Amino acid sequence: MGWHRELLIGFDLETTGTDPAQARIVTGAVIEVRARQVLGRREWLADPGVPIPGDAVAVHGITDERAAAEGRPAAEVADAIAGVLTSYWQSGVPVVAYNATFDLSLLTAELHRHGLPSLRDRLGTEPAPVIDPYTIDRSVERYRKGKRNLEAVCREYGVVLSAAHDAAADAQAAAELACAIADRHPKVAALGPAELHRRQIEWYAQWAADFQKFLRGKGDPAAVVDGTWPLRGEFSATGV
Repeated sequence: MGWHRELLIGFDLETTGTDPAQARIVTGAVIEVRARQVLGRREWLADPGVPIPGDAVAVHGITDERAAAEGRPAAEVADAIAGVLTSYWQSGVPVVAYNATFDLSLLTAELHRHGLPSLRDRLGTEPAPVIDPYTIDRSVERYRKGKRNLEAVCREYGVVLSAAHDAAADAQAAAELACAIADRHPKVAALGPAELHRRQIEWYAQWAADFQKFLRGKGDPAAVVDGTWPLRGEFSATGV
């Protein structure tokens, strides 16, 4: 039947910025999907405790005023999201996140910031299985031209993204995109979730090595591209 026909958990965060070590959670969503059908959803709005920059508001539409009036404390939201994700992983259910290194690293940084147990602490092992359509697509269609952001890759695979940069919409699209990639690439569909997780570690490391080589060849001899997946190097194992 294949993992892409079974229960998948779409996950996405919208945040105050693009640096996972410094950015804060603004909204989060966890969407249950089976065979591209939504079975359930959980959504969170946080008061990040810091001003939300204008460029971030322009992306996701959440203002300081709304976050302060309607949002739950940041620590409470981070803890709740981590608890939900952990429960799925403990049941062996894959979590799907587009560019998973960003969302999982940011969540880990938030947990550390608030003195909460990390994902690894909660699980007793590394978070797995994770399915990252960004990493998979970049490996199986390495030479395709064009952008690789969520909107562009959804168009490539015919997945409807109802509202880009809405956490729930992005989480659902990520799960549906994982299914669409598996449908197009039977070799991906044939892998079990655990083996697919291991392959993505390898694929991401290879991409990072190639990109680092490219940057150094373009005149930046000190360029370093972290090849750790699904948590960036400074967030893996023992945390930040």
